[in-house]
Amino acid sequence: MFKSKYFETFRTTAVILIALVIAFLIIALVSDNPVKTIGIFLFEPLNSKGHIGNVIEMAIPLMFTGLAVSLLFRANMFNLGAEGVFYFSGVVASAIAIHWSLGGFLHPVVAILAGSIVGAILSAIPGILKAKWNANELVTSLMFNNILFGIGLYLLNYQLRDAKAFANVSFKFEKTALLDKIIPGTRIHTGLIIVLALIVLAHFFLYKTKWGYELRMTGANRSFARYSGMKTAKVIILVHLLAGFIAGMGGSVEVLGMYTRFQWTALPGYGLDGALVAMLAKNNPLSVIGSALFLAYIRIGADLMARLSDVPAEMISIIQAVIILLISAEQFLKFWKNRMLLKEAREA
Repeated sequence: MFKSKYFETFRTTAVILIALVIAFLIIALVSDNPVKTIGIFLFEPLNSKGHIGNVIEMAIPLMFTGLAVSLLFRANMFNLGAEGVFYFSGVVASAIAIHWSLGGFLHPVVAILAGSIVGAILSAIPGILKAKWNANELVTSLMFNNILFGIGLYLLNYQLRDAKAFANVSFKFEKTALLDKIIPGTRIHTGLIIVLALIVLAHFFLYKTKWGYELRMTGANRSFARYSGMKTAKVIILVHLLAGFIAGMGGSVEVLGMYTRFQWTALPGYGLDGALVAMLAKNNPLSVIGSALFLAYIRIGADLMARLSDVPAEMISIIQAVIILLISAEQFLKFWKNRMLLKEAREA
């Protein structure tokens, strides 16, 4: 018997299938060879070692930001500041990778930790504003994204920029700062191991510790948690610190694992994508892995489709929009859930 506890998994699967069907219908209308185009979109990402590597490479930053946002969402904090933190922490890690000379594994460790700590501190500011003065965390975090981007771009232009390069990029990183590649023939780096370990630790923290329990209770009902003796203000600040640390680590790992210079002249978008990953994962740390891989897979598929067929890569925006609309619609399939609950109550 299909239990109501599996409803959210079923609903998420249904949302993804509906989004894909809509995308396929649009492809059928605009493509001269829709069968071939859909085949490229679905199967080309698995067609070579390099393409599979591209999927995993793109999934790594999505796992970092998806995990950070899922913790915030679990605490019922609609904070989208992971975008600015991810970017600015990348700037911090890049500065250390350029100007410091450290031997062995110490260089990337110091750069990543510095970016992570800066990310935690910056993320804590909207958290403190929320905990102490009940400031809207969505507004403050979005404003912070613009501030951090502006400061980061200033540092790139006036402190880190290589004037001899024919682009707006930084000086080259020291080779000792770069993360090692772990699979030959791809750009998959040790950041994959780092983020998987972080996801396991986050799952343990959320479900096996007192602090994780307080975080979940604060998210479920802040007033009840406060009346039960939980210090909800501290919980809010703590979850912002953790999320900022994770997002900051993601930005640091991304620049040291995928680049030899800092070259982001615009926000990379991974922070906002992390919100979609968290929504698909239902704010479960372990489910972030599958959600990030899925989003990376369809993005690589859309990119290959644009290069090998007559359909533009913007098709991915339609898929994402439908997923967000249906996932966020609380009433979607709710009638069926109510029927299942009623049936189970009668059988009990």
